[in-house]
Amino acid sequence: MKLGLAKGLAVTLRTMMKRSGTRQYPEVAPDLAPRSRGVIALFEENCTVCMLCARECPDWCIYIDSHKETLPAEGSARARSRNVLDRFAIDYSLCMYCGICVEVCPFDALFWSPEFEYAAYDIAELTHEKDRLREWMWTVPPPQAHEPNADPPKELR
Repeated sequence: MKLGLAKGLAVTLRTMMKRSGTRQYPEVAPDLAPRSRGVIALFEENCTVCMLCARECPDWCIYIDSHKETLPAEGSARARSRNVLDRFAIDYSLCMYCGICVEVCPFDALFWSPEFEYAAYDIAELTHEKDRLREWMWTVPPPQAHEPNADPPKELR
């Protein structure tokens, strides 16, 4: 019993004698991991409004609105229709940052951005629309290079 108490006090004393490594956050930016998860960024041009991200989201925090647009075809071909993205919003007050939406997107429209400073005084301000999500797209780091001895990507074979 006394040996355990002595070990506990020794750990406490060792920790008390070490200098703390406090960073002055607003003035000194933290060192983040290269692919850290901050917010989800949207590359709007790649979004086909397939709704997979909204359907797979466990928190239902992704809101998508769209409309169909008919594109006339030249000659006797049939006109084509496509979905046009009107609204893409993520409610970060509900989001649990699981990354399912990024993983399930088949067209690479969603990415992780290392940005994390988006605090707000009102919870309603945490719903970010597609223009704000687009701004974060430019902070997404490039993908990591392939390992030197790895197989080439399937697209290049």
